[in-house]
Amino acid sequence: MVDESTRKTLSNIALLKTKAGPRDKELWVQRLKEEYQSLIKYVQNNKDADNDWFRLESNKEGTKWFGKCWFIQDLLKYEFDVEFDIPVTYPTTAPEIALPELDGKTAKMYRGGKICLSDHFKPLWARNVPKFGIGHAMALGLGPWLAVEIPDLISKGVISYKEKTESGK
Repeated sequence: MVDESTRKTLSNIALLKTKAGPRDKELWVQRLKEEYQSLIKYVQNNKDADNDWFRLESNKEGTKWFGKCWFIQDLLKYEFDVEFDIPVTYPTTAPEIALPELDGKTAKMYRGGKICLSDHFKPLWARNVPKFGIGHAMALGLGPWLAVEIPDLISKGVISYKEKTESGK
């Protein structure tokens, strides 16, 4: 059902307990606290394993998330903006993660740069409500998508490395 690599990734992300979405007022605050704790631990584990690949932050309500994700190939860091909204039916419904600057550059993407997660990730998410959270969406949704799509887009010349300038750092 789940391979060893996926099992190892999952063991590094704390499971969540509170089944609450943005409409659930006080319970949402508790869920958001769990989300942040899980994400912080996951990012720290990634850093410790020299596998740091994203940064996220949210608006005050925790309903809009944004940040950067990156993929390293041939010692070059390809960086992309990442964003998603928490659905009102969260956590029953997984967030739709978007990389807006890649919109239209691959068939495995929907309008607005939303990555395709329907075949592999969404059934896994549905079986794990409410235990899965944002960290799981990043690790089991965006991570594998980047690992497959970015090398393909690079090899086809669809995306190319952009040198950071001093003012862009």
